[in-house]
Amino acid sequence: MTRIAIIYYSATGRNHEVAAAVEAGARDAGADTRLRRVAELAPAAAIDSNPAWRAHHDAVKDAPVAAVEDLEWADGFVFGTPTRFGGPAAQLKQFLDQSGGLWFQGKLAGKAAAGFTSASNEHGGQESTLLALYNIFYHWGAVIVPPGYTDPSVYAAGGNPYGVSFTDPRKEPLAEATLAAARYLGARVARYASVLAENKARLAGE
Repeated sequence: MTRIAIIYYSATGRNHEVAAAVEAGARDAGADTRLRRVAELAPAAAIDSNPAWRAHHDAVKDAPVAAVEDLEWADGFVFGTPTRFGGPAAQLKQFLDQSGGLWFQGKLAGKAAAGFTSASNEHGGQESTLLALYNIFYHWGAVIVPPGYTDPSVYAAGGNPYGVSFTDPRKEPLAEATLAAARYLGARVARYASVLAENKARLAGE
């Protein structure tokens, strides 16, 4: 069974919702999944300054935290992060910076990878954030699996070919189109991860 890790950072819960939709899509495609949040780095005073941040922080405090072992376990990954000045959040970057050992051993090469992101305004750097995230995948030797324009759900969610992205609706629910695009991305990564893993196993057996 193909194994997909969905690893994300979410302050107020929006990216958590998208991560869950990505996981649902991967499972629908037959994958075994691990949904993991990265550790929070912000001080309590910063979290307390935003009631939604505090509420989400408390709601997921007992949820599994990502470990580098999850990267080794997976055949493919989908990473999620809010946009921070056009790049990934420090919390996710700090986790990714721990991958050096696996990278050095070649254990991240040839695995499928994709991403999703959000910002509080329409032109807040979503595409820049995804491209910055993908720079890490290049160094890993991972195979980037973007949504492109391969399904109507991509257009319905705003038409970002780099990955799922959305403008945070704040008090309103996330658009169903965003969640549908996330499910599609999860399924797409799972399918490609399966092909890559099968090919790797075949080559190893030759």
